[in-house]
Amino acid sequence: MENSISLKEIKKRFDGYLPIVIDIETSGVDYQKNAILEIAAVQVDYNEAGLLIPVGDFACHVTPFEGSRLDEKALEITGIDPFHPFRFDISEVDALTQLFQFVKKALDKTECRRAVLVGHNAHFDLSFILSAAKRCKMKETPFHAFTVFDTATLCGLAFGKTVLAKGLRAAKLGFNKNEAHSAIYDAKQTADLFCYIINKFGKL
Repeated sequence: MENSISLKEIKKRFDGYLPIVIDIETSGVDYQKNAILEIAAVQVDYNEAGLLIPVGDFACHVTPFEGSRLDEKALEITGIDPFHPFRFDISEVDALTQLFQFVKKALDKTECRRAVLVGHNAHFDLSFILSAAKRCKMKETPFHAFTVFDTATLCGLAFGKTVLAKGLRAAKLGFNKNEAHSAIYDAKQTADLFCYIINKFGKL
């Protein structure tokens, strides 16, 4: 009984750390030269039944930083036009400021000491965020500097799959390829997958 009660407090589940699911869309794979074009985040927490669920999200479109490299192949994959007049994008520093405020609010609410980035191939997302924070002269971020929860690894453990779409299908959560490569869609799907795996293995 004591264990089931503790599961309702996320600060006790992950040693004081708070998982925050992140997905970014970029103009390439080089975190120093390519730009972040979209950022999305999903907070997770335990409900009264002791199940980990998504409880809030954040998303924005980001203006490519000055001098950034925009790889045509990457833009074809994401379908993003960085200069579309109706993107309603914001500067990189504003995007990070709003993201960090979202995360810090979640940390205060859950009384966790630091956020841990959850992502599919999570170090990719973390490297871009840390590089952008350095570029924007932000001395601190709410994320752990190197620890992540990688759903590609977790999928390999749970299903023998490492591709996001295959992991979602194995978990019977569904995947719409027409909505893929939208940061908020991918973040929400990744959050559902992360919660599914944690809930499944938490019962063992």
